[in-house]
Amino acid sequence: MRQAEISRNTLETQITVSINLDGSGVSQFNTGLGFLDHMLDQIARHGMMDIQVQAKGDLHIDAHHTVEDIGITLGQAFLKALGDKKGINRYGHAYVPLDEALSRVVLDLSGRPGLEFSCEFTRAAIGEFDVDLIHEFFQGFVNHALVTLHIDNLKGHNSHHQAETIFKAFGRALRMAVTHDPRMAGIMPSTKGSL
Repeated sequence: MRQAEISRNTLETQITVSINLDGSGVSQFNTGLGFLDHMLDQIARHGMMDIQVQAKGDLHIDAHHTVEDIGITLGQAFLKALGDKKGINRYGHAYVPLDEALSRVVLDLSGRPGLEFSCEFTRAAIGEFDVDLIHEFFQGFVNHALVTLHIDNLKGHNSHHQAETIFKAFGRALRMAVTHDPRMAGIMPSTKGSL
């Protein structure tokens, strides 16, 4: 089973993430941020990964450190669980609609971190959640999962819908990329021989 658990403890946050890439979408979150828990649940459910996140952060300041550090820790756990990457599809993509909103996510488990994030949210906050933190979450993830990630919200005027389509598409793209291709069994999906 491809699974890992990572803890990150700083003066700002204490976070533990466990992940099973070959799970069934079971999740448990305790971040102190209801909207983030809802978005993380989309990754687990649509990615068919079991994910647990326990986080305590300096929310009395704001949510920035907590959200960024959860992205970092999830990225570290994902990379560890992925292992040597032999036999995986490597690339993943998904389009996901939700009512008027539509997002596209394309990713490469390349070993090279890179984020292209294009979403003009129609509000500055979803409830009390600052939409700028969505970018920070994904930046933390790609920097530590070593993933090239392109996120484009193509349509939408409801910020909740915009965000939810992004997280659902991200989960589905991850699921595609980590899936083993029987024709590639034991083979590194790169002409360089490493990722």
